[in-house]
Amino acid sequence: MSIDRCPACRSQPLRTARSSDGTRICHHCGRPLQTQRAPSPLKALVALAVFAAVGAAAITAFSSTQTFKAQPRPDDRPLKPANDSALMAVLDQADESWRPRAQSLPGGGIRYTYKRRQDDPPLDIEQIKLLILYPPRFDRERAAIAAQLGELRSRGVLVVFGPTRKAGAAGEWEPRAGILRIRPDVPAKGSSEFAKVINHEAIHVAQSCRSGSLRAMPQPLGLPTASTPAVERFLASPVYAGLSANQRLLEREAYSNQQQLELGVALLRANCRR
Repeated sequence: MSIDRCPACRSQPLRTARSSDGTRICHHCGRPLQTQRAPSPLKALVALAVFAAVGAAAITAFSSTQTFKAQPRPDDRPLKPANDSALMAVLDQADESWRPRAQSLPGGGIRYTYKRRQDDPPLDIEQIKLLILYPPRFDRERAAIAAQLGELRSRGVLVVFGPTRKAGAAGEWEPRAGILRIRPDVPAKGSSEFAKVINHEAIHVAQSCRSGSLRAMPQPLGLPTASTPAVERFLASPVYAGLSANQRLLEREAYSNQQQLELGVALLRANCRR
């Protein structure tokens, strides 16, 4: 099938005429018409079907990759990047409390005091004196905390301070909400404790990603696990009463590896898409 079109008006004229030599011309502008082959109705239908299919695929792809906004609980306080400096100031003050002290006594003696974590060995006088001269630094912990926050945020995790659902837990990962929650009193325990807590929860986030997506229920990563007194004490806490075998394995993975402060970032990069 063919149709006549005007090369100037670019449309099929409603009215045509003939010139003195009998040539069909456009009644509007007087130019000779051009004969063009009309597109096949079948091809037009196929083109429409292809367009429709591409459109549906684009919508499906958008729907499958769209992000969901995390919904904090009423008592949650999101830790936004603008608040990071305030967090570091709290950690500074808390870290200062871990510095040993020497106090002169009225009788002329000296009393040394220091704080010791439950799993740390006791210090003798000479070790305490060295720590007074060379106070502990927490540069590694600070760098790990900053890296963890950056990686978690870049993957859509909302980090908040708030009361944990399980009483006594220092932190928790809530995959369906995409929220990593840290108990508000944890920063006051210093950089070392805060770094371990956020690293522990980052491992749980990576466990979710290994299960298929950020908001999936976690599954084990296959990390080496330990059965140290500290790990067993944590798992024996009432916080973990009634855990299934799989849930206990998830916690054992996190507790066994939480002191490897760079591990959480590596696991997020390896398992969680941005």
